[in-house]
Amino acid sequence: MVTVKPIEIDGHTVIGVHVELPKTNLLAIKTDKGYIMCGALDIQLLNEKLADRGIVAGRAVGVRSLDDLLNFPLESVTAKAEELGIVPGMTGREALLRML
Repeated sequence: MVTVKPIEIDGHTVIGVHVELPKTNLLAIKTDKGYIMCGALDIQLLNEKLADRGIVAGRAVGVRSLDDLLNFPLESVTAKAEELGIVPGMTGREALLRML
């Protein structure tokens, strides 16, 4: 099953996606500038192999729901996200607000 839903953050709407896969879930929340995602996101790949794309993204590990993704600290972020002041340790919610 795939669930796509709008999520309100401080008066702004972002889009959450939850994909149920065998034995795991894929979770992501996006803005027009970037996204945060569960542990399936490969930050090293984005920073090294896809650096020319300037992807703004953050990764949180151990999340099991979109609410977790909003509230858990980011474990790693892309170099382009750091340019926006997004750093490991800030919550997904805080990161998304900087991506608006």
